Amino acid sequence: MIKVFTTRKDFDHYRSTLTTQAIGLVPTMGNLHKGHISLIEKAAEENDVTIVTIFVNPKQFGPNEDFDKYPRTLDEDLARISAIALLINAKKDLVVFAPRSEEIIYPKGYSTMISVGPMTQKFEGSVRPTHFDGVTTVVYQLISITKAHTAYFGQKDVQQCLIIKKMIKDLEIPINIYIMPIVRNSEGLALSSRNQYLSDSERVEAMVLPHTLQKVEKLIRTKQDYKTFVVETLKADNKWDYLEVLDSSNFETTTDLTTELVIVAAYRAGATRLLDNILVPMNLGK
Repeated sequence: MIKVFTTRKDFDHYRSTLTTQAIGLVPTMGNLHKGHISLIEKAAEENDVTIVTIFVNPKQFGPNEDFDKYPRTLDEDLARISAIALLINAKKDLVVFAPRSEEIIYPKGYSTMISVGPMTQKFEGSVRPTHFDGVTTVVYQLISITKAHTAYFGQKDVQQCLIIKKMIKDLEIPINIYIMPIVRNSEGLALSSRNQYLSDSERVEAMVLPHTLQKVEKLIRTKQDYKTFVVETLKADNKWDYLEVLDSSNFETTTDLTTELVIVAAYRAGATRLLDNILVPMNLGK
């Protein structure tokens, strides 16, 4: 049986009863898919208490984005989480904090925003200028409210993961960040709540994204000229917002000190922006 809290008062009372337990946090905006489920299962495996937050954060949506139509499926989400609860140790708690209003996370008069800096201004940040400030602000709030020891995020949003890690380091927040691998559907498309916006024909078109990343990965692994392929791909199709090979530790151009690459991309299928990435170690063939 899961515990569900929709008010700050009730959640704070519950949190005050926890003393020495290891607490994991899985921040979500709901509409849970297998990617989210993998995070919850990992957190439940590693912690005495797992707190899943479900909150569609208005601060990470731009003025012309899909905040109003973003899928809100709380009943279905609770059913999925309840199914996980049946499989975990009875001594462990699985908790849902689903604030019933925006003011629970951002009380009246709240005006602070957390901005990490240059890393938030490129790639996703250049397309969605206010997005990452909204993400870091809500993550900070959720960590502050839950006082968790470890937070779990998915690799699909790799730039977001780096930005959150930077915030944690800079603000010396006492929490560990655990990044879980991308979960894909049977065709290889990275799972995302926004995939449901795709029509049947757009789903076929969307496969250009993982297939292209796989091609770049193959060129890197076989030590061929991937840079020319990337340039030609971007020229040939204006549906790419970006396609880059970067240092996975800092989202900068690779150097001789780079130990791992990230192939990162954003592609538009119809009106839907899809994100994906692949990590590639630099010690190939050694």
